[in-house]
Amino acid sequence: MTKKTNWSELRSLPPEKMSQARRALEEVRAGKPVEEALRDHLWNDSPLHKSALVAVYRELVESGEWDADEALLTAIRLKPVRTLSGVTTVTVLTKPYPCPGKCIFCPDDIRMPKSYLPDEPGAMRAVENNFDPYAQVASRIEALESVGHPTDKIELLILGGTFSSYRRDYQAWFVQRCFEAMNTPLPFREEGTGGLGATYLLNESAAHRNVGLSVETRPNEVTPDELAWFRSLGVTKVQVGAQSMDDQILALNQRGHTVADLHHAVALLRAGGFKIVLHWMPNLLGATPDSDRADFVRLWEGLCPDEIKIYPTQLLENAPLYEVWKRGEYHPYSTEELIHLIADVKPTIPRYCRVNRIIRDIPSTHVVEGNKRTSLRQDVQAELKRRGTRCDCIRCREVRGEKVETDSLRLDDLVYHPDGAEEHFLSFVTPGDRIAGFLRLSLPGVDSPSTGLKDLQEAAIIREVHVYGQALGVGKEQNGAAQHAGLGTRLLTEANRIASEKGYRRMAVIAAVGTRQYYLERGFERGELYLTKNIA
Repeated sequence: MTKKTNWSELRSLPPEKMSQARRALEEVRAGKPVEEALRDHLWNDSPLHKSALVAVYRELVESGEWDADEALLTAIRLKPVRTLSGVTTVTVLTKPYPCPGKCIFCPDDIRMPKSYLPDEPGAMRAVENNFDPYAQVASRIEALESVGHPTDKIELLILGGTFSSYRRDYQAWFVQRCFEAMNTPLPFREEGTGGLGATYLLNESAAHRNVGLSVETRPNEVTPDELAWFRSLGVTKVQVGAQSMDDQILALNQRGHTVADLHHAVALLRAGGFKIVLHWMPNLLGATPDSDRADFVRLWEGLCPDEIKIYPTQLLENAPLYEVWKRGEYHPYSTEELIHLIADVKPTIPRYCRVNRIIRDIPSTHVVEGNKRTSLRQDVQAELKRRGTRCDCIRCREVRGEKVETDSLRLDDLVYHPDGAEEHFLSFVTPGDRIAGFLRLSLPGVDSPSTGLKDLQEAAIIREVHVYGQALGVGKEQNGAAQHAGLGTRLLTEANRIASEKGYRRMAVIAAVGTRQYYLERGFERGELYLTKNIA
């Protein structure tokens, strides 16, 4: 709570502080380095915070005294990396609720959803807001705006264990309240009565449009009925705990599913057009560094996830694994062992996959033995640099803040064959091998599992279109920015050509609520749960 109070104090701007911030901002505008300007203008004997500069900038632009200056705003933005992937992520947690899983590595805190701890950064915001979905989204948007981030394109991540295990009326209410927070001027809190459909229709032109909605579930919860339900909620991405590709290790750790269950779930999700994120856990009970190296290879044998999260097992006192460790039957890897293991496997990740995380944000005070460093990604990158090798995953090749000359981009078509489909990873790549934008086109095969979804019958499926670079406002342009340079439209045209040549006569896209208008303007029509069009 102290952290929250201090943050509020940082953003309070009495007239004297406003004057100091304006002087500092004028100096930055004239060419002075931001950190130097902040140090030179004290408030209560401490340097000014970037949020003060952002507040002054916004007031000057809104009053008409200054013209909008995207370069200046970029310079004073706090942690610009948060939106360099092209969208602004807002993470929320569902309330504590029983989980069907009995995994021995999961912490169990009755105050939290299964596997989460109350002092993890994202979880702290949920606790502070009493797990209220509206309050979580509203407070996060407010905090991001206060430090200069655009918030008109929101990717919503709903965490909290197995989303499918919650009652469906709670799921629908939770999602609707998240959307109501994106739709309405803050701090408006009234609960809507128009239902999900009306709420979603408002979001198509709202100030904070939803461009992606992610939930978590278990492999044995994925069914055709669940896919239809997810789509009715606006879900576009599903995170699944794979953890291991070895049935014996899954059983030892009491996961409650098999590798075959995982393959079926991933193939079904792909057939439904969802983006797929798999969680993989080295150092499970029964694993060794060498067995983990062999296990990692199996992720790309039929599963071929779009994104992965590498979550090394962490030994926590409130998890059943702790008792196994006390008996001397489990040994956590050291930090050095983990760094070398991940540095060994990371360069083998295909170019169509993105590594989202390499460690959980669990505070080191909870870790009994083994790695306690939360900077493992940076440690691994340093090791790769020392070895003279690199990782070619999407995150490592994103264009981020680099200027893009669209005429110099090449269009790559990476074809691969996961279970039940032929996938085309279309990407615009710079001369320096950076990704400016990409599209995932899925061509279901004869052995693709049936989803029972009318919109997808005999259709090629666009599962994702993403243009990288600093997130820009809807309709805004910036010289040299990849966003709003027409790359998305060009990718759609190429996907249409490939699908047509392969004999498909229909195209479906799993559009997020806030991106529907984008596709409608490009020839798609509203279906039951997807947007579709006939291929010329």
